[in-house]
Amino acid sequence: MDHKIKIGMAPTRRFIFSKEDALKFKKLTQQKLTQLGVDYVDIDDINEEGLLHAEEDVEKVVEKFKAAKVNAVFFPHCNFGTEDLVCKVANELKLPILLWGPRDESSLPDGSRLRDTQCGLFATGKVFRRFNLPFTYIPNCSLEDEAFERGLMNFIAAANVVKEFRKLRILQISTRPADFWTMMCNEGELLERFGIQLRPITMSEFTNRILKLEAENDPEVLETVKFLEQNTEICVPADAVKRLAALKVAMKRYAKEYGCSAVGIQCWNSLQEVLHVMPCMANSLLTDEGIPVVCETDIHGAITAVMAQAAAMGKTPPFFADWSVRHPQNDNGELLQHCGPWPISLAKEGTKAKFGRPFAFPEHCPGAVLAEIKGGEISLLRFDGDNGNYSILLGKA
Repeated sequence: MDHKIKIGMAPTRRFIFSKEDALKFKKLTQQKLTQLGVDYVDIDDINEEGLLHAEEDVEKVVEKFKAAKVNAVFFPHCNFGTEDLVCKVANELKLPILLWGPRDESSLPDGSRLRDTQCGLFATGKVFRRFNLPFTYIPNCSLEDEAFERGLMNFIAAANVVKEFRKLRILQISTRPADFWTMMCNEGELLERFGIQLRPITMSEFTNRILKLEAENDPEVLETVKFLEQNTEICVPADAVKRLAALKVAMKRYAKEYGCSAVGIQCWNSLQEVLHVMPCMANSLLTDEGIPVVCETDIHGAITAVMAQAAAMGKTPPFFADWSVRHPQNDNGELLQHCGPWPISLAKEGTKAKFGRPFAFPEHCPGAVLAEIKGGEISLLRFDGDNGNYSILLGKA
């Protein structure tokens, strides 16, 4: 996945307030974005001020942002701003919107004010609601306020989630396990409501390709074996290591060929009847490479994993777990458990993940990742839906 976000920055002013002060804060805001490493497109070439304040500039701004393929739009209100023009631009683009303006200083000695920014932000926010345009609002604060940087970076992460969500295609390897009705999803509704596409393949297609890659000693398979030998503590036979490497390469190639951002795999039990391995280690490696793989053909889980990865800007991989049991004594404790698909990059520093066997399955099925996680804050989330209603559960631990 490409986790780069390009912001269209369209600062705005209203004619009855200070043009000079608006120009000053336009420049200061641009400098702050540059300092923070934000990739943005300005409107300095649209008019001599580089500020949105005239009707004739609306179409020009829209065309420029579309040509630049921006992923989101930011409307700094450098004074009160011009809410109708801002909303016309936003309505044409239908992209994530960020609304902010600098906090006013004290009135001048004669009682006049330079910007009235807060009032303009309220006005624009009201019109956004009239247009049914969702938006993010950073409280009226200074550029050096912690709230500005935090709000901007959170917005960029959210825009990345929207970008990945809108182009999401999931590789579906076989059906859900027959007894797992919780994994049901409505493929047609996901496409109609959200544009999410599934690309199914059969288990026989998948296993045939794995065995072919293994038999041919495909170079990428051999490279993956070498990686596993160097980066994990191997507790399974060599033939299982090679098979898991071939499984990983097969999944990756199918995902690339079909343009998929994530994978949902029927990880048991038909796979074991043919290959005699669990796919967990392959899931782990591919997730670490930026293509999240989820168990039990959990399509809603795959959507969740992509959103989690995008929210982290690709800096850390998601890990897929059941929320299994409450801690016997700690009312605020929970066991997050699965057979072993954990990205090995999340193992505690100074340790190697073990390449072993899941405790819940027969001895002849190696493939699980066993490790202590490095620790720290964990975001918990789940995208799911039923009866035509979809929502996201969010938490932090």
